[in-house]
Amino acid sequence: MNEILLKELSKLTEEEQEILKGKDIDRSRYSAGNAFVIDSDKLLKKGRLIEIRPHTRFVHFPKHSHNYVELVYMVSGETHHILNGKDELTLKAGELLFLNQNATQEIMPATENDIAVNFILLPEFFDEALQMVPEGDLLRDFLISTLSPESSFLTYLHFPTADILPVQNLMENMIYTITNQESETIINTINRSTMGLLLQTLSVYVGRVNEQTPSQYEQNLLLTALKYIDSHYKHGSLEAIAEKTKQPTYYISRLLKKHTGKNFKEHLLARRLQQAAYLLSHTTLTIEDIYTYIGYDNSSYFYRKFKETYGMSPRDFRLHTM
Repeated sequence: MNEILLKELSKLTEEEQEILKGKDIDRSRYSAGNAFVIDSDKLLKKGRLIEIRPHTRFVHFPKHSHNYVELVYMVSGETHHILNGKDELTLKAGELLFLNQNATQEIMPATENDIAVNFILLPEFFDEALQMVPEGDLLRDFLISTLSPESSFLTYLHFPTADILPVQNLMENMIYTITNQESETIINTINRSTMGLLLQTLSVYVGRVNEQTPSQYEQNLLLTALKYIDSHYKHGSLEAIAEKTKQPTYYISRLLKKHTGKNFKEHLLARRLQQAAYLLSHTTLTIEDIYTYIGYDNSSYFYRKFKETYGMSPRDFRLHTM
């Protein structure tokens, strides 16, 4: 990271100075209610959809939740988190942690050199960014789930991205823009586009998600199934997932339906059609080549399902999107 920016993020905050004098976390800085739910109204300037604040060091940060999407970026050192009361996670330099409003978080004391940046993100901040990520993408589905107050099977996403230079550059760009711009319009607009690029980049590395938290067996089993469908949508089978996970096919199908509302066949169809839509919009391949490429040999079935999903024929979709 740029040395000037790192030096700025490393400065002791007013809160940290009080903590070093013996004070504890002042919950009124973050929350107005009895339950420790960190309130975006306490942290966001009026008119902003995004804000950053350095993570408070030198103290145990008690268990809490958020009424917004939080993205934690570990700039240097590491921080130790307990998520949902049971999952232990060490966030290392260059790594990302997304938390939705259904997640709880507890953080062990950080040292002076453990620099983390917390992004406070309102759901509407992602309106433009989500359009840059294809339907069926795991990260996209996670962010959409933040719009629902109901519990989600996936409440956090951990990305071990220290070795991915584009991610580091995009995170530094967002931090720089927020700390060096006065205009709320510029901050919101530029960072919405940057977030879209970040989500696109992370989508390529979705196979790395939550590898460090094997304790949530059902969640990780579901992630394995979703990652398999994402990579093997052309000729994937429920039997192959069952063999990979050492679980019966009915259990995998039931798990998918329970947590996502779709069974295996519905997920496979959605992923194939999503890829077809992308190819129609971004290539000059014939429609026959496209439906063959995604795994279909029955043109009438493909045409029918595509129209049911997108409300128009593949030909009309291409005309509207190219």
